[in-house]
Amino acid sequence: MDKSTKTFLRGILEELSTISYVSPEDIPNIDLYMDQITTFMGSHLVSAKRHGTDKILTKTMINNYTKNDLLPPPEKKKYSREHVLTLIFIYYFKNILSISDIQNILNPITDKYFDKQSGYTLEDIYKEVFSLENHETRNIMRDLAKKFNTAMSTFPDATEEEADLLRTFSFICMLSYDVYVKKILIEKLIDQTEKHKEVSPEKKK
Repeated sequence: MDKSTKTFLRGILEELSTISYVSPEDIPNIDLYMDQITTFMGSHLVSAKRHGTDKILTKTMINNYTKNDLLPPPEKKKYSREHVLTLIFIYYFKNILSISDIQNILNPITDKYFDKQSGYTLEDIYKEVFSLENHETRNIMRDLAKKFNTAMSTFPDATEEEADLLRTFSFICMLSYDVYVKKILIEKLIDQTEKHKEVSPEKKK
């Protein structure tokens, strides 16, 4: 691994280390009002904002999620720990998926595990999924190094000024294609799940 790759990866690793992860232990054990929810999410996911003025979560968003059956309605205007966990999942999904796709992913989970006292809970699922974070970060770093090296070898005959522009564009295209392919895979998995949920001929009768 050459010096430029090491410098690049070091910078990316530093960026990844600042990505907010909301630990279940950080979520209050008391029900919260909407204002408290938006404040909590904003403070714990602040590093995920691209621009300082971006909003992590607003009252309008929460109301829309409830209207679209993404978020179970609150009890007496108060939101539980399970509501917070659901909102965290929604936050990450909404960056790449449509509302209908998020419904198809989350609704079976919330229908079965939201506010359940026996078996798996929504918190159990959250902990299990996010425990994969460190391992996946290492995989991502190796993949980024490979893509970066490939991109830096493109346009070998370009001038120094052109090379910087064109190789950066190559790297962005490679990353974009990676996201595009994974998004298609996610959508196909969702569509496959939907087919399994279709009503059988016997049930129709």
